[in-house]
Amino acid sequence: MALSLTLAATAACKKQNAYVPPPPPRVGVAKPVRQEVTPYLEATGNAAAFNQVDLVARVEGFLQKIDYKDGAQAKQGDTLFVIEPTPYEAKLQQAQATAQATQAQLVQAQAEFNRQASLGRSDFASQSTVDQARATRDSTQANLTNQQAGITLAAINLGYTQVTAPFDGIVTTHLVSIGNLVGVTSPTKLASIVQLEPIYVTFNVSEQDVLRVKTEMAKRGLNPRDLGTIPIEIGLMNEDGYPHQGIVDYIAPMVDASTGTLMVRGLLSNTDRALLPGMFVRIRVPRAMGRAEALLVPDIALGADQSGTYLLVVDKDNVVQQRTIKVGQLYGKLRVIESGITADDFVVIDGNQKAIPGETVAPDPRSVSADGGATPGKS
Repeated sequence: MALSLTLAATAACKKQNAYVPPPPPRVGVAKPVRQEVTPYLEATGNAAAFNQVDLVARVEGFLQKIDYKDGAQAKQGDTLFVIEPTPYEAKLQQAQATAQATQAQLVQAQAEFNRQASLGRSDFASQSTVDQARATRDSTQANLTNQQAGITLAAINLGYTQVTAPFDGIVTTHLVSIGNLVGVTSPTKLASIVQLEPIYVTFNVSEQDVLRVKTEMAKRGLNPRDLGTIPIEIGLMNEDGYPHQGIVDYIAPMVDASTGTLMVRGLLSNTDRALLPGMFVRIRVPRAMGRAEALLVPDIALGADQSGTYLLVVDKDNVVQQRTIKVGQLYGKLRVIESGITADDFVVIDGNQKAIPGETVAPDPRSVSADGGATPGKS
């Protein structure tokens, strides 16, 4: 009897210690959101000044005046620097005086020629005398023309003593102090002026994207003369979305064979001066007019490895599969998926760390809204 009780107790212990596998991990899954979107070409680039010029001293002299504050706004024609003008005023006066003297000589030479020509017609003067009077008049006229050109050059050099703003813009800090001798052997850089309104943004696109955009332009009946109708949107590093709008105003006429890219330039009004030359910018340009239906998933669901970007998908047997995908632009918190999944796939959107490809999971259906939020419920 005791032996029977012992055997029964031993059998009971063995049954209690039997291994029970853990339940499969629960992961949140949802079908992709089907939504109409505008297809965009996305790129990165830099802002560039609409106009930027070095202000230089083109004549030799001592810097007499700096007529602006560093970093100030200047209007076209404003005087920014003054180089000592007195020597150039004197040269202009000298040239004018010389020309006036020659003008008087020309009057006298013309009168002498007229007199000798009259005497020659009456045989009271020889032909050689008439020819000599004509030569004197013509030589004096040539001298006067040369001296008038000298007046023009002297006036130009006098004008160069005032360095003015060639356009509206911001003037940088001055590089030369008052009293320094400038323009001695070559033009001396005094400062720079930069125009910020409007402003350019430049970026490069791949040859494949160029062909795609050209195809879309052809569908819309557009040609290179219609560049001003193509919108461009810009975002800075610290901004959400693309709050700055402009137009595409230039596309390079050739592809760079070394990089396989084409340079594109956009033009923005920049009235708020949010963009500065050299800034890194995010850019997007619509590849087509109108909207097309696309599949979108929460951006946090995406993963990446050496094979590229992927999504984890749960099949009908609740087994996790890894799908390599091609991604499009970001809409809020949703990412466009151009290829790799279908509208009926259940994508893992929560608990990705527990979803191992090839392993079974317990799917927890969710519903994803257009703004990227997920709520419990049948997807």
